[in-house]
Amino acid sequence: MKNITKEKNCAFYASDYHFEMISLPYISKSLDEKKKVIVLTENDLSATVKNLVDRMNLNEVKKKEILNINWSTNDLIKFKEVSKQKEEMIIFIKGKKNYIENVNKNINKWIEKNDKVKIIDCYEFFEVEDSIDEIAKKYNHIIGTPKEQKIVL
Repeated sequence: MKNITKEKNCAFYASDYHFEMISLPYISKSLDEKKKVIVLTENDLSATVKNLVDRMNLNEVKKKEILNINWSTNDLIKFKEVSKQKEEMIIFIKGKKNYIENVNKNINKWIEKNDKVKIIDCYEFFEVEDSIDEIAKKYNHIIGTPKEQKIVL
């Protein structure tokens, strides 16, 4: 099956809070651009995101938008939501390398009717630190604060 995504990006994080600090500016910008944001995650981030967003200097509408994203671990519900989307969409896939690989094996069948999808694979740094260069070569950009960086290796 051909890869129908326009672009594949990656990020590396040290903890759940670090992932959220990296991704939230990007998510906020995507929401401003009226893009749908989906977070496929190996562990539930609801509590840590709420804690972080409560402390951020954002207006209440923006906080509500961010907190309305499904930060839990129910991938099947999220895959069904992805398959119904026709608008431009950003999908964060966050977890261990094996989880990211398994989700990526299945994602194309769920997004086959939408070619306006950007996927951002988010790897746990300490798990992949010995192979970061090898992993990064597979992607167009690395997402980090405050913006995407073109990969030049």
